[in-house]
Amino acid sequence: MGTKKFKPVTPGRRHAEWPDYSELSKVEPEKSLLVPLKEKAGRNNQGRITVRGRGGGSHRRLYRLIDFARDKVGIPAKVLTKEYDPNRSAWINLVQYADGEKRYIIAPLELEIGQTIMAGEEAEPRPGNALPLKKIPLGTFVHNVELYPGSKGKVARAAGTAAQVMGMEGKWVRLRLPSGEIRLFDGECMATVGIVSNPDHKNVVHGKAGRVRHLRRRPKVRGVAMNPVDHPHGGGEGRGHPGRPPVSPWGKLAKGVPTRKKGKPSDKLIVVRARDAKRRRR
Repeated sequence: MGTKKFKPVTPGRRHAEWPDYSELSKVEPEKSLLVPLKEKAGRNNQGRITVRGRGGGSHRRLYRLIDFARDKVGIPAKVLTKEYDPNRSAWINLVQYADGEKRYIIAPLELEIGQTIMAGEEAEPRPGNALPLKKIPLGTFVHNVELYPGSKGKVARAAGTAAQVMGMEGKWVRLRLPSGEIRLFDGECMATVGIVSNPDHKNVVHGKAGRVRHLRRRPKVRGVAMNPVDHPHGGGEGRGHPGRPPVSPWGKLAKGVPTRKKGKPSDKLIVVRARDAKRRRR
């Protein structure tokens, strides 16, 4: 589907590059699968800002209930629509099962309206079908992968992402994740075949600050532009360099410092870490 550009009739339109929504269904969302979504503006349950730079936006959002579990095993479902979801980067499909129930799923790249999908061990390994990892052929791209059996899909759900089945070792299946990390998953974990839709999301250029504000993102101020009392990088004469390693406003090291907790039980499942994979590619 790609992105679309505009005539440079205004400065904001000159460099803007937005998704092309032409292949999305022109329908209202399924009301039975909508729930209210309260905007928290970066605040916690005490009303204090814990995430800076959030807030604003003039449009109310309703949350679409997505079926990440794909637990209706052996029941075929027909794809009714492909829709926009304001809460995620990927498109979503509305599917209707043979028993009449409707659900939303993450839309795979090659799944078309009118096709039939199914979940379970007996399903074919084609886009949109959900199978246990042990039943998926080597080299296949998958998304919406469970971290452990029954946990619902959590891995590779963003637009244009996918994990690749690299090998099998007993009950374990080796996957290469979008980050480059290679990790072992239980063969009973469910995964959906295919690459997530809207791969051109990474090419979107908003074109003006106002469109970012509509997405509830407030401006950021660089630390070196602040005073010493406000940020460790602040102060100095003119455009001064911070003169120290990059840190957060609270003095915590940033940019390149590992943040994963040491000694996690899942460490033994990681075969190749993402940072090591990047070094190999170089």
